[in-house]
Amino acid sequence: MITQELTFGELAALMKHSAGVTIDPARLEQDPDTPFNGLGVDSLGLLGIVGELENRHGVSLPTDAERCKTPAEFVVLVNNALAGV
Repeated sequence: MITQELTFGELAALMKHSAGVTIDPARLEQDPDTPFNGLGVDSLGLLGIVGELENRHGVSLPTDAERCKTPAEFVVLVNNALAGV
C-alpha cells in the first residue's frame, strides 16, 4: 500500500474544510512553527483535521496528533504515522 505524505498545502486545505480557517499554504511553508492557535485553529478544529485524515487514509493517528502545537510538529507526526514509523 502506497501512502501519501501530508504536505503543508494539504494541511491548509484541511484547515479550511475541517476547522473553517483559511490560511495561505505558502504561509505554512514559510513559517511552519507558527502555533495553531495563532492561526485561528483551536483544539476542536485540530480534532476535526485529525478525524478527516484518519478517514482519508484509513489509519488511526496517535493521540498526540490533536495536541500538536504547530503545523510543523503536526505534519511530522502525521507523516510518521502514515509511514508506519
